[in-house]
Amino acid sequence: MEFLLFLLFFLVLAVSSVLGLTADSRDSADWKPTEDGRRWCSRPC
Repeated sequence: MEFLLFLLFFLVLAVSSVLGLTADSRDSADWKPTEDGRRWCSRPC
């Protein structure tokens, strides 16, 4: 039963990702800001 709940959890995540209902939380205070997916540099790169 636990396996089915685990599988259902990942299935819900996958479906919501496909529908665009998820957000990328990796661009937070711990990370440098990104611009079109490229990491922003405070000094010349």
